Amino acid sequence: MEPPGARAPRLLLLALLLGAHPGVQAAMQVSVAPLVEVMRGETVTLDCTPLGDYSQYQLKWFLADRSGTRHLLAEAQVQGSEVQARVHASRGRSPPYQLQGQGHLVLVEAQVKDERDYVCVVTAGAAGTAEATAKLQVFAKPETTDVSPNLGTLSVMDDSAQEIATCHSRNGNPAPQIKWYRNGQPLQVPMEVNSNSYMTSRTVREASGLQSLTSTLYLRVHKEDRDARFHCSAHYRLPRGQHGHLDSQAFGLTLHYPTEHVQFWVDSASTTEGWVREGDSVQLVCRGDGNPTPEFTFYRLQGQEEKTLSTNLHGNFTLEAVQRNQSGTYGCRALDYDAAEEAELSQTLGLRVAYLDPIELSSKEELTVTLGSSVTVTCSVQGRPAPALRWTKDAAPLADGPTLSLSSITFSSAGTYVCEAYTPTVPLLSRTRALKLLVEGVPELMPEKIQPQSGGSWREGDEVRLVCSARGYPEPKFIWSEKGESSTEPVPGGQGWVRSSLTLKLTSAMSQRGVFCEASNPHGSPRHVFHFGHLAPQTSQAGVAVMAVAVSVGLLLLVVAAFYCMRRKGRPGCCRKGEKGAPPGEPDLSHAGSQRPEQTGLLLGGASGGARRGSGGFGDEC
Repeated sequence: MEPPGARAPRLLLLALLLGAHPGVQAAMQVSVAPLVEVMRGETVTLDCTPLGDYSQYQLKWFLADRSGTRHLLAEAQVQGSEVQARVHASRGRSPPYQLQGQGHLVLVEAQVKDERDYVCVVTAGAAGTAEATAKLQVFAKPETTDVSPNLGTLSVMDDSAQEIATCHSRNGNPAPQIKWYRNGQPLQVPMEVNSNSYMTSRTVREASGLQSLTSTLYLRVHKEDRDARFHCSAHYRLPRGQHGHLDSQAFGLTLHYPTEHVQFWVDSASTTEGWVREGDSVQLVCRGDGNPTPEFTFYRLQGQEEKTLSTNLHGNFTLEAVQRNQSGTYGCRALDYDAAEEAELSQTLGLRVAYLDPIELSSKEELTVTLGSSVTVTCSVQGRPAPALRWTKDAAPLADGPTLSLSSITFSSAGTYVCEAYTPTVPLLSRTRALKLLVEGVPELMPEKIQPQSGGSWREGDEVRLVCSARGYPEPKFIWSEKGESSTEPVPGGQGWVRSSLTLKLTSAMSQRGVFCEASNPHGSPRHVFHFGHLAPQTSQAGVAVMAVAVSVGLLLLVVAAFYCMRRKGRPGCCRKGEKGAPPGEPDLSHAGSQRPEQTGLLLGGASGGARRGSGGFGDEC
């Protein structure tokens, strides 16, 4: 069959010849896309259009198989705007072929088996017959690329290429291309078998018409490949010149290679100088660069002899609670029989155990001195490496060195002093010893100032809180001259100060003699007197007193008036001037019969009961 591209120059030449001879009618031509690309499962339309103005023509679509035989699929009779279309055979295709418009062949859900040549033949009476071929290509993206690495152990001592992995790319069209990568870089691997590297490929066409590709990689491995990451990638084509690729998971290899070097170190809180602390658990670690891991032997050098300590595969040896007498030279040796003669399979290191003995003081841990005196205390310690000493108090540094000297001691000098021994080259190795200093002397007394609650003077009945603080050794006891609500407590962070407080109400007696607090210990009893000056009377209390006196006087006057009226009831013309009184000289006992004799006598004006008139007794006033 003639290629579609070769027909165009001939048609152009024919058109030129006809143009040179105007009396000759031009041959018929047909416009068909020579190559049509579509993704599998999509609908594709093959267009066939006559070139020229033809009112009547016949259009047929043929399917050309691989042998060149044509099979009629559909035809259309076109007369003006009327089209009579007919599909002859779909040749087992589902869905079947469709003919639309003025001869457009439609393939629904394109499949790989639709990849054929489709010939459009147009006959237009005297204009003759023309044909053109459209080649249909169906693309399918392959499934996820997967790889099957060699799970065995590959020896670097093998001098030939070994199977590394097999890569699979399934159900694509056209068949993809598989490439191999090492650490993200493409490998240039030939297809020819050799001792260094090559690959093999195999393509299989599935029943669906899709293609699957398998590629196997062979390499001669080296020790440097122990940490390498390999993967494969399937590169495939898409319509309109586009491309894509699907990468597999990365994988590594298990290699067998002999030991070349051994590393030996101390895995603990040691310093760069190799010191470890006494009492710590020290782990010695030995590692080789071979695979599989060889057997390791740990030993200690004692003179020219090796004392074997342990042999194991994990390469660790622990010295539990290491002691100072375990300082010395230790070694490890890798037992690898595949190693080269020049390989370094043994290493040694020096282990030095640092220690500190307990600190000793030149005095007792509790030292008592007198106020104003001086004292010198030293501390000493044995250790390796040589330790440094310093004195601190309340975490504040005082002096570097073993000696603590204090002069003109005050109560502020009392407290806990700490001698610390440490080794600058060995972290966390230190010891401490505490010295408690007690200062004896007359208590130091410090009162708190007091201020009146209102105005510039105190008033009688005001409530006041008096506070005294004292320090000394032995601890002072507080005595107050007055009774009240009192409490005693240490002053927080007060360097030995103790505080006592007294709450009371002021009286006039306190304004004269004051109130004192006294801090007492065997060395003395200092005292402080709180003075309040003249106490003004309370305003509210003075008003209450005046009111009480006025009420008392008023009540007394009422009682006297009542007695006076009762006395005058028995006399005519007094209080009851319209009533008849008793005969002169005789008292009216009708209203006083229940009174006691002394009350009766009082009312009658005398003990004898005789009544006096005129100006004597109560008189005649009502």
